[in-house]
Amino acid sequence: MPNEDAVLSALLASSNRVTAADIPALIDEAGRKLGLSGAQVYLADLQQARLTPLVHQPSEPSEPIQIEGSMAGLAYRTQRTQRSRDDCTAWVPMIDGVERVGVLRVTAPCFEDALLESCAALSGLATLLVMAKSSHDELVVDRTRSRTMTTQAELLWAFVPPRTIGTDDVTSTAILEPAYEAGGDAFDHSLGDGVLHLALLDAMGHDLASGGASAVALGASRATRRAGGTLADIATTIDTTLSEWIPDRLLTAVIARLDIATGQFTWINCGHPPPLLIREGHVVPQAMEFPAYLPLGLGLGQAAAPDEHHIRLQPGDRVLLYSDGVTEARTSDGSLFGEQRLADSVIRSMASGNAPPETLRRLVRNLHEHHRLHDDATIMLVRWHPH
Repeated sequence: MPNEDAVLSALLASSNRVTAADIPALIDEAGRKLGLSGAQVYLADLQQARLTPLVHQPSEPSEPIQIEGSMAGLAYRTQRTQRSRDDCTAWVPMIDGVERVGVLRVTAPCFEDALLESCAALSGLATLLVMAKSSHDELVVDRTRSRTMTTQAELLWAFVPPRTIGTDDVTSTAILEPAYEAGGDAFDHSLGDGVLHLALLDAMGHDLASGGASAVALGASRATRRAGGTLADIATTIDTTLSEWIPDRLLTAVIARLDIATGQFTWINCGHPPPLLIREGHVVPQAMEFPAYLPLGLGLGQAAAPDEHHIRLQPGDRVLLYSDGVTEARTSDGSLFGEQRLADSVIRSMASGNAPPETLRRLVRNLHEHHRLHDDATIMLVRWHPH
């Protein structure tokens, strides 16, 4: 049997000029060379409700697996390999950095530790191959969606980054709902030079122009930041750009940066709900409540640039940013979801040991089951965990 390095090197070499439709056969072939009886990729859908096989031919089995209540889903939720009772099937998480992509189903007569290690390596390479195709291969897009997306949602998802990014010291994860009809909300996070850059935007309205306003704001934010601009410069550029090119649209925003080495969190708030600081299982009252600046798009210019606010995080702290579409969701009897319920949901999930991405997945699932969204709902959760 070829050794692991040779098998994975051959898989990588053979993947250079193929489409996503060819990946399942390549992964399965590599798995068999490693001693498996089969290997199949399952991808999580956009709303993280189900896992769908990456298959191309209609004759191939393609029934999705629900993430809740399944062994495959447990592997996805916990990011830990799960094995069947007969030890003939295992589900191996597929993780791109810290972003959950799906799971790899592997079968064998039995799983010894060495074979499971090879499965983990195969899963990692399968993840890289899928992600390399995800931006331009329609099969990957099809397998990660459960229904048609609106034009404005397509626009926003084309601009936003992966939902989860992070390092050994920090994790940032975000959720954008309703995923297939999002209109005006957007989020951004990126890492560079020891800094986590953050933005959560909420454009007025829920149509294509709203999506365009958020997309323009993301572009203005990134261009200004990458040119060395401050948070105030970013806000001013967004304000000026919107007032010039989309003059009938306003936008609220929280724009922030976290110094990963020191825990210094700096932010500005332009007409947005204030972030929440969660420390040791409790919201720190009024820790991040300061008078908000006006929404962006009024064209007020540099003379009226918003003030920066600062707070020093403690190891393990979480910062929760959200749009008002979250707290304004209503139950069937008309009661609001509210800030308190939002914070409590996050705190309970974290107390159960869930990582930030799983915390938000569960929160949104609960939101959809018991409340009705009347606006875009975006949530971003940042955890500082220096090692």
